[in-house]
This record gives sequence, structure tokens and C-alpha cells, in this order.
Amino acid sequence: MTKSDGSATIALIASDVGVSVTTVSKVLNGRADVAARTRALVEDSLQRHGYRRRSRRPPAVTGHLDLVFHEFDTAWCMEVIRGVEEVTSPARVELVISQLGGRHRPPRHWADDVLHRSPLGVLLVLCHPTESQRRLLTRQRIPFVVLDTDSATAASTPTVGSNNFNGGLLATRHLIDLGHRRIAVVSGPADVLCSRARVAGFRSAHDEAGLPVLPSLVRYGAFTGHAGYEHGMQLLATPDRPTAIFAGSDIQAMGVIRAARQLGLQVPADVSIVGYDNVPVSAWAAAPLTTVDQHVADMAGTAARMVLDLARGIDVPMTRIDLVTELVVRETTAPPPSPLPTASLSPFV
Repeated sequence: MTKSDGSATIALIASDVGVSVTTVSKVLNGRADVAARTRALVEDSLQRHGYRRRSRRPPAVTGHLDLVFHEFDTAWCMEVIRGVEEVTSPARVELVISQLGGRHRPPRHWADDVLHRSPLGVLLVLCHPTESQRRLLTRQRIPFVVLDTDSATAASTPTVGSNNFNGGLLATRHLIDLGHRRIAVVSGPADVLCSRARVAGFRSAHDEAGLPVLPSLVRYGAFTGHAGYEHGMQLLATPDRPTAIFAGSDIQAMGVIRAARQLGLQVPADVSIVGYDNVPVSAWAAAPLTTVDQHVADMAGTAARMVLDLARGIDVPMTRIDLVTELVVRETTAPPPSPLPTASLSPFV
């Protein structure tokens, strides 16, 4: 019969799984020298029997924080690091930075590596642990927070992000208010939640204005300059090109600007462009970029404080925090160009 009142003992767990008490103790203490299958069986038994550790994690915060990116290749990542470091440095907590090569789920061995390092906590950026990894971290009292989640997370997973829907809405409303009626969007990967939310805001702004959204003008791709450039070339090389493009990141937007200039188009005289993130370089580009500020450093700092609070044993009041997004208008947006005058049909020509 499975117990659920917390009275289970290590001996009971060992007997249930058929391993030694020492093995169960190693799993509880996060030791790496336990076979993955054995660890999984022990963890399952601990959960079924409602085992509760008799000791608590010390409240003092000393050690390091694991900062895990799904991919590390943009100025946006540097803003995340800056925001986290502004919180960890005064607390004398070191950072260990890693990345998953573009994957949104850590590989199987990832959790074992985390246990071996025994960090104060883990901050995952645009990725989150699998259910089994989540249970393992929770069992070992290693708190984790997800920053700018790639997909919906369980209510029990602390998450910090920004209001991406509102960001897409603000950017597109701005372009519509300027008079644009043929607007394209180049968002991030289609399998990432924030990308879809920004496109949803883009669509909602069109619905408000009674404007159709043309499927050919909705694009998804990586949050990179190269992706922005490729989509920009495809969109702007056609006779019926859009008069404005909303990009899913500032770096993407700069790729679109490069494509426009290569095609002989002026920004914003011929095409208006809006970015997303408000990374510092966006204000210092040749044409300072109109963009959506999602306060990346503040978002990262909020997530870091949440991890450290959890490491101290302090419960967080909310498991989902979305920071506000704001439009920053600079020099890459303007009313659309006037249509060329129709040629005269005079018979005397």
C-alpha cells in the first residue's frame, strides 16, 4: 500500500525498489554515481510514497547559479546575462553559463550534470526541463525558473516573461496608424510561444482596423540577422511588396534593413521597419530603430531574484510574471510612400 503522509523511510524505499539504503541515500543527496535507471526507480518510489526529507536546505545563499540558454548567439543573450549579473554579483553568487545548441529541451544527461555541480538554482532561457528532470530537480531541492518560456509550462514552474501579445499589438497598431495597409511580419521560430504570441498581436491589430492578414506576409524564422535578411529579400523583391515590416527581434530587423538597402529601398521612405527587444545597439544603428522594449535585463533580473529567493527557502508570491512591453518610436517608421501618379492617356502623346 502506498503511503502519502510523509512517514515513509529510506529503508522502506530501499525495500520497495530492491536496492540498498546507501543507494537511496545517494539519490537523495544528488550523488552522480547511481545508474540512471536505478535513479529513476528510486525517484518514482519516493514520489509514490510521499517521502519527505527530514532536513532543509540551508538558508544561506552561497555557490553558483546555472544559466542555461537554448542558444547563445545574439545581443539579446548579452542583455539577459547583464540583467542576471546585476542580481548575482552583489549577492556574491557566481554564474555558470551553458547552451543547448538550439534545443528547447535539455538532453537526458543534463540533470545528472546539474546534480554533480550542485548549484543554488537553475535559470533556463527559452527552454525548460522535461517532466522527469523537473521532478528530479524538485526532489533535490534545486530551484529552477524559466525565462521567456518557449512553450506553455506547468503552473508549478516559476516563469518570467513579457507580454508578447501586447508587443505585437503595439508595433502593428503604430504602423496602421501611420497609414500602412500592407504590413508583413517576420517572427521567430514557429514552435516558440513568444513568436506565436507576437503574431497573434499582429493579427489582432489588423482585426481591430478591419484589415485582412495575407498569409504570404506572415513569416517565421530564427531570431537572427541572416533570417531577417533572407525574409526581407523575399518580401521586398516583389512588385506588390509590403510598405512596412514588423520583425520579431532587433537583430532580425537589421537583417531586413540590409535587404531593403541592397534592393535600393530607403528606410523609412520606401519601407518602414519595427524591431523587438530594444537591445542597446538598436538606438545606435545608422537609422535608429523603432522597436518594442520588453525590458530584457529587468526580465532576467526578476528571474534571477526569484531563483535566489527560492534557494533561500522563500516562497515566491506568483509563479508567472509578465513584464509590460512598450513601443519606442525612432527613425525607421514613417507614413507609407505615396502611390506613383498614373501615366496620362492623352491621344496627343
